Amino acid sequence: MTAYTETSTQRTSADNDVEYAYRETGDGAVPLILLQHFRGNLDNWDPALVDALATDRRVVAFDNRGVGASTGTTPHTVAEMAHDALAFLDALGFEQIDLLGFSLGSFVAQEIALIRPDVVRRLVLASSAPQGAAGMHGWDPAVIGAVGRPQPNPEGVLGVFFAPSETSRTAGMQAFGRMATRTSDRDDQTTWATRVAQYDAVCDWGIPNHALLERVGTIKMPVFVTNGDSDPMILPHYSYLLAGLIPHARLKIYPDSAHGFLFQHHLEFADDVDAFLTSS
Repeated sequence: MTAYTETSTQRTSADNDVEYAYRETGDGAVPLILLQHFRGNLDNWDPALVDALATDRRVVAFDNRGVGASTGTTPHTVAEMAHDALAFLDALGFEQIDLLGFSLGSFVAQEIALIRPDVVRRLVLASSAPQGAAGMHGWDPAVIGAVGRPQPNPEGVLGVFFAPSETSRTAGMQAFGRMATRTSDRDDQTTWATRVAQYDAVCDWGIPNHALLERVGTIKMPVFVTNGDSDPMILPHYSYLLAGLIPHARLKIYPDSAHGFLFQHHLEFADDVDAFLTSS
């Protein structure tokens, strides 16, 4: 298996006239597709997590339309992002996949599972919330102030993605260090236009609508819902709500961690995902 930091960035053209940038590692019959968080690109995945996930399977990370090195313009709704992701999957000829969506990527993953349920074998939703949940119409001002500024705010991102404890903050610095390991063939930074479009999509997803909560009840494949116990961006109670709405969902909340719990607890999380994907 090639380490994620050593994988080359590849490109594929899809029917929607977008050239998608992606990286892959590992080997397996059913690929695990990674869907990234708000403002994230290929280099914002913790390589230690990707390597652990790819031990026994093929893992594919990609930039959706308008993100990073992928061409096109980032859409303003989660539904459009899901259709763009499906165009990428079609371009690579995937007939069946497992999905791991993180934060905004978890919203997109839910839509993909609803639009094309026959393609998604199993679904992992990290730091997620169902569409229409009360209180999700935009993030707390302190959170969007930390992660949504025009200029990078590393201390702000650290405070959102990791808990205030010394243990969690240390793990966060280590994760950020791993993300900076790749020195060549790095991905393009996400643009301000992408940030605006993605936050529009987040706010649209979070408009309170009780009827929309019923949609996820039609997700029939097994689902693993996960979060950190101190996530200030997508509060843990949304994980409980989501797991309660989906018929075949299991739930795990990771201790002393926040939005980036899957990076802090990368080995435990990868083991949990592997157990979920291989369970009968």
